[in-house]
Parts: sequence; structure tokens; C-alpha cells
Amino acid sequence: MRKRGEITIELTGTGDKPVFLNLAASIIREIERGRLKPGDALPGTRALARSLGLNRNTVDAAFHELTMQGWLVAEPSRGTFVARDLPAMATPRAEAVRPDPPSPGMPVPFPPALHVSDGGPDPRLMPRTELVRAFRRALAAPGFLCGSAYGDPRGTPVLRAALAGYLWAERGLTVNADDLLLTRGSQMGLFLAAAAVIAPGECIAVEEPGYPLAWTAFRAAGARVIGVPVDAGGMDVARLDALADRVPALKAVYVTPHHQYPTTVTMGAALRLHLLDLAQRRGLVIIEDDYDHEYRFDGRPVLPLATRARPELPVIHIGSLSKLLAPTLRLGYVTARADLLDRMAQYREAIDRQGDQPLEQALAQLIEDGTLRRHARKARRIYRGRREHLARLLAGDLADEVGFDLPAGGLALWARLRAGVSAECWARRARSHGLRITPGLHFALDVATAPEAFRIGFANHDERGLTRVVKLLAQTRPEAG
Repeated sequence: MRKRGEITIELTGTGDKPVFLNLAASIIREIERGRLKPGDALPGTRALARSLGLNRNTVDAAFHELTMQGWLVAEPSRGTFVARDLPAMATPRAEAVRPDPPSPGMPVPFPPALHVSDGGPDPRLMPRTELVRAFRRALAAPGFLCGSAYGDPRGTPVLRAALAGYLWAERGLTVNADDLLLTRGSQMGLFLAAAAVIAPGECIAVEEPGYPLAWTAFRAAGARVIGVPVDAGGMDVARLDALADRVPALKAVYVTPHHQYPTTVTMGAALRLHLLDLAQRRGLVIIEDDYDHEYRFDGRPVLPLATRARPELPVIHIGSLSKLLAPTLRLGYVTARADLLDRMAQYREAIDRQGDQPLEQALAQLIEDGTLRRHARKARRIYRGRREHLARLLAGDLADEVGFDLPAGGLALWARLRAGVSAECWARRARSHGLRITPGLHFALDVATAPEAFRIGFANHDERGLTRVVKLLAQTRPEAG
């Protein structure tokens, strides 16, 4: 094993991917060609960021991605290392030779990759015909053809008006068009919210385990991220109260109360009221990420925190239309108090003067003619069936290794592993068989307290795909040879 030191890594890739994914691919390439060997120490994130001219958070995100995939291992107080159980890689050759394609009937040398999402929708269900028709009308509209100026950084007025009515009916939010800011997905909303309420160096409390890309957005806005444990009811509000005593710089709290990410639990009514009361007493802004509200399968509807908040209490409510349609259609929204929304709009204009106007106008049409609601009803029915199919498979084939509570909603299941089983090791074994699945380490701020669990998205695979996922998990479980 080589000691940690300076190593020059060439950052390659195209602009169609985030920089952290390009960096991750560059590191994988160095491992595959044998320059980085199993057990080798990587430079610290600060040193590598300095050498590449990147933000440290970008390097940290790349290391998290590679740790999740099994290429790297993070060891507390020691650093980050190339995984020791990787096979020896071939030494680089002077000239790459393209392998001959396999003959018909011959086995493929590597199994095709089967990705288990963290809870994405199935793009095949999207109302493509209706969307294409609406998009075509938006492009042909006189206002689009004659317009020469940039639009409102808050988003197209027609979609904000349609969305206000949709949120009133579906989520109980009493808002109008002026109370909404459209974003390119909820990720932009998270960054804008943090930039608007947290000064550099101030702190935000987040759920742990929680959503790593939210932490990335908050850090990019200059915030310090502090984890608060999650229990069977959601964020531990008593621990949050104690944290506020110890950390005067705590300014905000980020929660996913409808379906906690990643554990899927729903925060109960009493705990929601305690959280709202604490936020008012402590002067905290609540950032509520309601990323998949439409997908509630069992029980009565649960309305967002923002519907219970008093006018003087700042609750920033963030949602996404991408979870209804497809991840590649980047469209989210934020509703907040007027002063906070103004601040967010100013930040948004600085980085992205306006949104995608034809797409926004097209989605306004889908809301107004009822297409979006019909699609949501259809998707709920299909996803509920997939949830139940996955639960039956896990309860049958992996009952001795995996425990879970059937989620009342959402697009993923939180599978807890029996004592002594490493989710990270299991994920590496599964990857060698062509299955990519996310272990609990990916959702932890502190590696030492990472949960031994998998978050298994069930929505974007049909029953055949889910059967194959569980079959591969069964083949690669720790006891299997």
C-alpha cells in the first residue's frame, strides 16, 4: 500500500455531465490501468481540489460516489483508500486493442449493468404524446416567436398560475402565482434556499441518514452541515433542540417529512407540531423537501409542514415535477415568504436568467387540461403494484438477511440488513454480477454510524426487472459462494 501523497490526476470528460462525475470517472480510469492499486491512499479532498482547481465539495462528492460504487473505502481518521478487495488490474498496454464482438450464442464476458435507483420514476409511463403536443404548441405560440427579451427569473407566469391551483388542490397550499419560484429541479431550489437564509459559515441541521445532494447544495452555498439522528418517527426533534443550545450559528433545518429520505418514514402530526414550535422559538428557517408528495399509497393524506406554519414562521417548501414525469425533465418549484422568495429570485437570475420557457408553458397546459393529474393516478396504481411485488420477493428470497417496513408511499423501500452483514461489501459483490445498488454508507455524514441497509427504488423497474434485482441480490448475499 502506498502512502497518501501528491498524485496528478487528469480531469477529463464533457460538459454534459457534472464535474464530480467526470472526476470519479478519471479516478476509476487510473485504477483500471493499474496506476492506483488496491489499498493505495488517495490525496485529501483539500489537496486534490487545490491541484485540480475545483471546489472541495466537488471532490468530496466524487469520493462519495466512488465509495458508494465500491471503488474506494473511507476509513475514519485515516483517509480514503482504493478498495482492497478489487481484482488486480491489467497493466497498461502501449496500444489499446478493440475486442472482437462475441459470436452468436457465446456468453457475454461481463453482465449488463442493472441499476437500482434511489427512488426515481419510470420515464416510460410519462405522457409523451401529450407533452410533445403541448411543447409543439408552446414553440408555435406568437409570444414565443416574437419575444426578444428574457423572461421572469421566477418562471413563466402561466405555469406559476397553473401550479398554484394544482398545489392548492393536491397539497393544501394556499398560494398564488406570485408566491412561487420555478427552478431547474428541486436541486436548484435547495441551493437557492440555503443561499437566501444562511450566511457563509453559519449552520444548517439535516437528517442523518439523509440526502447527500442536499448537503452538497448547502455546502456550495457556504453553509456548515450538521447531522441530527433519524428515528422511527423522523428527525429527532429533542436532539435538534439540544443542538440549537450548543450551536448559536444554527440558522435552518432541512427535513423530508412526507417520506424521510432515505428511510421512507412519515413524520407524525405531533412531531410536526413540535418541530414547528421549536423552529419558532429558536428562530430557525425550515426547508421542507416534499420531493414525492403525489405518491401516497396507504392511509390518509398527509399535508406539508408549510400548510401548518404561521405566517411569521419561515417555511421554504420545495417540490419537483421531475418525480412525476422523468428525472431528465428538470423542473421544480419553491414557495416561501415574499422576502425570502425575492432573495432566491435574485440568486437565480445571477446563475440562470430564466427557465426553459417552452417546457414550462407545455407543462402548464398539461396541468390545465388534467393530463398531469390523470398521469399521477395511473402512476400511483402501477407503482403500488411494484412496491408490493418487491416486498413479496424480499420477504421470500431474502427473509433471513433483510428486514423492512412496507412504506406508505414514495418510490423506494428501505431494506435493513441483519446484524453482521456489511451493505457496502454486499453492494460490491452485487456490482461484480452486474447489479448496482446503493448501500447505507452513501446516506451517512459520519462513516462510523453508517446504517447497514439498502435503499431500493422500485418505481423505474417493472416486475420482471424487480425479480431480476432480487435474484442477483440473493446470488451475491454474504453466505453465497
